[in-house]
Amino acid sequence: MGSAPVSPRIAAIITAAGSSRRMGGLKKEYRPLIPRRLGPGGKALTVLGAAVLAFAVSPRIGLIAVTVPEDPASGEEFARACLPPVLFEAGQSLYPPVRFIRGGSTRRASVHKALAFLASWNPAYVLIHDGARPWLDGDLIEGVIDAVMQRQAVIPLLPLTETPKELDDAGFIARHLIRARIGTAQTPQSFAYPAILRAHEQAALREERDGRDYTDDAEVWGEFQGPVAVIPGSPANRKITFPEDLAP
Repeated sequence: MGSAPVSPRIAAIITAAGSSRRMGGLKKEYRPLIPRRLGPGGKALTVLGAAVLAFAVSPRIGLIAVTVPEDPASGEEFARACLPPVLFEAGQSLYPPVRFIRGGSTRRASVHKALAFLASWNPAYVLIHDGARPWLDGDLIEGVIDAVMQRQAVIPLLPLTETPKELDDAGFIARHLIRARIGTAQTPQSFAYPAILRAHEQAALREERDGRDYTDDAEVWGEFQGPVAVIPGSPANRKITFPEDLAP
């Protein structure tokens, strides 16, 4: 009999280094999840806690890196307190280790720092997820993992339900876009590692030289590595941006 195939090393990066300026106070990732949901050990989950737990319960995730603000007042200590304590119990082996990485001045810079941290662990693939998306489920995570192992770069995409228009500088419609060819990007976005690390290194140089701004990791991969595949996203996998987004 042949031996069972060895599972690839897969890491997850959860981004939570932003300032949440549009939330009017407490960082959105640190807020209690609404409606109230209990995690392992009976503790009520925060937004960040729910996002991290979704990856922690996946048997295919071997390491989780959480980006946190540089400011100690909202950094690692605060982020750790927002996660289920069971993730840090001595001797527990049910969940992957969680590490905290001080972020940079932009989301891209924060992801870059987390990717560089992962170099010593050398994963085959990495999933990058917004810490402000607490409602993702295991099926989406599994789907992204299965797809990236075949395509090297993949993101979940939601189809548009309204017709998009592109405007010119004067505020008039420049193009009537084809709705069927446009979608809304979600996370987790997943990539082969270290190719995504190399892409971020190139993006950092481009930012410094040209002032370029990247809105997500798929854009970074697309510019420096090649095509990005898509799988169907989930309407439930919403991102919290404003206080009203916390409502179910």
